[in-house]
Amino acid sequence: MSKKVLLIALIVGVAALFVGPGIYAGNKLEDVIKMEDPAYKEREYKTVSFGHKKHVDEYKVTCAECHHEDKDGKSVPLANLKEGDDVKRCIECHKKPGYIKGKDAKGLSDQQKREYHANAIHDNCKDCHKDHNKKKGLKPKDKDAAPTNCKECHGGKLKG
Repeated sequence: MSKKVLLIALIVGVAALFVGPGIYAGNKLEDVIKMEDPAYKEREYKTVSFGHKKHVDEYKVTCAECHHEDKDGKSVPLANLKEGDDVKRCIECHKKPGYIKGKDAKGLSDQQKREYHANAIHDNCKDCHKDHNKKKGLKPKDKDAAPTNCKECHGGKLKG
């Protein structure tokens, strides 16, 4: 073998040692995910700490129940998604930071409201939590009820 081929093989081998673990680490399932994004310069409520592992292990929530893609304006679950697969962050599609409600949201369709990052996340989480509570016959104040209001998920406001 020529020295040139050996040098190229050595460079490729060293690069694989550095790049391989970086790719894997970027797709690692975190136990708890801080639901924060730099797009939010000001927030009214504290950042939610989402128990990703708890939802998967204890509640048996599948990847496709939260992670989806858009096909012709319709949300389609990523049915074949599994731990370690690369997924987009919510704000990559739900690009408008913040939550729109009241008179600001008047006249907007549900799809238009879900263009706002917080609306999309709230719709996904609250609907699932309400379904869980209904299925288990739980009232909002019950000990094992899934949270459905701002304070329960966020732990309160940042100011005041």
